[in-house]
Amino acid sequence: MNLLMISGDRSLAEGKHGAFYNTLEELHKHFEKIDVICPKIRNSKLGIRNFFDNVEVHPSPWPLILQPFWIYHRGLKILRANNYLMTVHDYPPFYNGLGAWFLSLKTDIPYILEIMHIPGLPKSGSPKEFIYKYLTKFFISFDAHRARAIRVINQKQTKDFIIQAGVPASKIKYIPAFYINLDVFKPIGLEKKYDLIFVGRLEKNKGLELLLKAIELLISNPPAGGQFPIKCLIVGDGPLKDVLKFKIQNSKLQDNILLHGFAKDSLEIARLINESKVLVMPSYNEGGPRVILEAMACGVPVLATPVGIVLDIIKDKESGVIIDWDGADIARKINVLLNDKQIYHKYQSAGLEIVKLFERQSAVKNYAEKLSLLIK
Repeated sequence: MNLLMISGDRSLAEGKHGAFYNTLEELHKHFEKIDVICPKIRNSKLGIRNFFDNVEVHPSPWPLILQPFWIYHRGLKILRANNYLMTVHDYPPFYNGLGAWFLSLKTDIPYILEIMHIPGLPKSGSPKEFIYKYLTKFFISFDAHRARAIRVINQKQTKDFIIQAGVPASKIKYIPAFYINLDVFKPIGLEKKYDLIFVGRLEKNKGLELLLKAIELLISNPPAGGQFPIKCLIVGDGPLKDVLKFKIQNSKLQDNILLHGFAKDSLEIARLINESKVLVMPSYNEGGPRVILEAMACGVPVLATPVGIVLDIIKDKESGVIIDWDGADIARKINVLLNDKQIYHKYQSAGLEIVKLFERQSAVKNYAEKLSLLIK
């Protein structure tokens, strides 16, 4: 069977070896051919790119506003071959869903709609996310109408939202999308250089101002018996980079917070996590985040807000710490975790067990098998 993936992820077309690359490195073994249609990249002259012998990536040469028409145009050419199924990663402004809808009307190709992340759910990090959340609620029922099934990647948060938006519960299927390479993400016994680490895009929904506030509170009003000075590593790049630099300098936190920039690959991320004591993820909304599983696989305990998959894997006080969207709460819980060895080691052990459920080879095989079953 062949697979056509309608994706908003440009990283593969740009030659980056990120999460999408790592997924296809395993997924391509389960299909005769995989074609990926994605939006325009900066170097649009590159054209079709080939990976793993049977994966072709088709970045659009057209502006993003025309993406539904590129999906239709390129999709018709790809589907001249037989025996295709299609997955559609959709999110506001829904150009992937619209393009797939046009393509399905013309070809009647069976497809799975994949809802990885609802912007603004459970909490909006910006006015744009607030608007996108309600646009999704308005649009999702139409978007899902022609799809064979709707894939969600966490068991509760996204499912509850789209049911309330009018999608039948029988059409919603939970299939995890976190494929952790346990040969890369594992404890490797490195010296701990940092107390805290954040890994992710530097965007408003990541709640980075909450992390800065927590560190500022720990330094200006240290709890009795606390471990100081705090050292935090922020790994990633994005539109808030310059804003973060200014805030760090303005708060005189240059000795406490280091902006690392973009990590080149999974090996570098795994090394940096291993060099850290605790991962903090103060996001306002996520489908995952994947990095909390990567941290668990490295034996690094996690502090995270109740977003996405966090509610599935930190269900009690045995496997990690759920934090509020509040700097003071984050500061207090950081202090406890860094200074209570018994709790720290308990979370280390629990995380190493939990992440086995997301081992890359078996999780990707499960995804491929579920796709085939949903189309039959």
